[in-house]
Amino acid sequence: MSTRRYEFSPRASLAGYQIGRRGLLKAGAVAAGAAALGLTMGNRFASAQLDLGSATGDLSFGSNYSNDVPKAGLQAAIDALPNENVTVNINTVDHNTFQENITTYLQNPDDVISWFAGYRMQYFADQDLLGPIDDVWGQGLNETMSEGFKLASTGHDGLLYFVPFNYYAWGIYYRPSIFEANGWTPPTTLDELKALAEAMQTAGITPFAFGNDGRWPAMGTFDQINFRLNGYQFHMDLMAGLESWTDDRVKNVFQMWTEFLPWHQENPNGRTWEEAASTIVDGTSGMMTIGTFIGQQFPDADTSDLDFFVWPELNPEFGIGTVEAPIDGFLMAKNPKNPEAAKELLYHMGTAAGQDAYLAVDPSAVATANDVDTSGYSPLQLKVLEAVSSAPSVTQFLDRDTSPEFASNVAGQAFADFLADPGSIDGILEDMQAQAEVIFEQ
Repeated sequence: MSTRRYEFSPRASLAGYQIGRRGLLKAGAVAAGAAALGLTMGNRFASAQLDLGSATGDLSFGSNYSNDVPKAGLQAAIDALPNENVTVNINTVDHNTFQENITTYLQNPDDVISWFAGYRMQYFADQDLLGPIDDVWGQGLNETMSEGFKLASTGHDGLLYFVPFNYYAWGIYYRPSIFEANGWTPPTTLDELKALAEAMQTAGITPFAFGNDGRWPAMGTFDQINFRLNGYQFHMDLMAGLESWTDDRVKNVFQMWTEFLPWHQENPNGRTWEEAASTIVDGTSGMMTIGTFIGQQFPDADTSDLDFFVWPELNPEFGIGTVEAPIDGFLMAKNPKNPEAAKELLYHMGTAAGQDAYLAVDPSAVATANDVDTSGYSPLQLKVLEAVSSAPSVTQFLDRDTSPEFASNVAGQAFADFLADPGSIDGILEDMQAQAEVIFEQ
């Protein structure tokens, strides 16, 4: 059994995409099963107003934007805060370290906190560790954010706790020049995907780059196969502990995944996603199931020879109606030392002014506010934006759509064990279900 440390899926600092109103209003997808839980939005706090510009003093900001470009982008966004009477002190922590210690950190947090929407936010809101910010939304974000973003920012109690900043999309990424040179086209069916993989192998190219060091990347492949085979609702119910990991539908996912493994790089548990992505860059692998952040592995982050397609249909009952798009943004601590400044900054980060300032430094990102300047978006960004906005259902990612304890302590290790020994899947699923029953009944 592998004992590698579990890490986390990346934040959306390098690429994120607006979710269109029509898709997410229908499904409520990004709220990690909120629709299935009967979450109601309500507008009883919509009339609350902030006295913008009145805050003064120091404000602490806990940030996981630790890489150079997003770190500089975040600083630019904060520097654009109109109120010069507020001094924001940013406490930057390595991304994975920040996430690994989040529970302890929230016992004595900064005033404003970098984090994720949906279940990962709701989990801490349920523990009364976050401050509601309905008055921040009432200042104007209700008009500039989609209903899907609002739903993903709402706790189980109906209160708003989160300001979305950006997000990215998962799919199958590839280099168009390699496809064109070999006469290949993106597949839309399982048979076409199989034929493409076989053609790549014949050409001496590994069909799928694959790295699972950190034990989160494989979750992306599981998500894609599961919601393609079994649909959005089953997937989200499984994430919520409402379906069993020993269900035949789950076994069918791993059976298909086992059939796909010969198309992938071998021994993925010992390979980082960055190492796997480098084989897309050098052309020794043809495709990779990953998020748009793969673009950072290209020289100078040049994504002109990078494109993607959504996972093809695996079950005609569900088609290709679900897309995975993790959302990142900001929270307020339960008892911030400077609540007025915290709310003023949170509002600013949800506006075009704050997000345009970030885009000026990191032009690969796509903001959440619907009035940002999109004139500089690349064709890839526009394509992903359209794919997500037209999707009837949107998930975030397994380690964001389910209990943090289940993702970190159960699913990550279980998937790594499956990849090391696919024949042991029945026992792995039995163990996953036994642990899920304990975690979700707490």
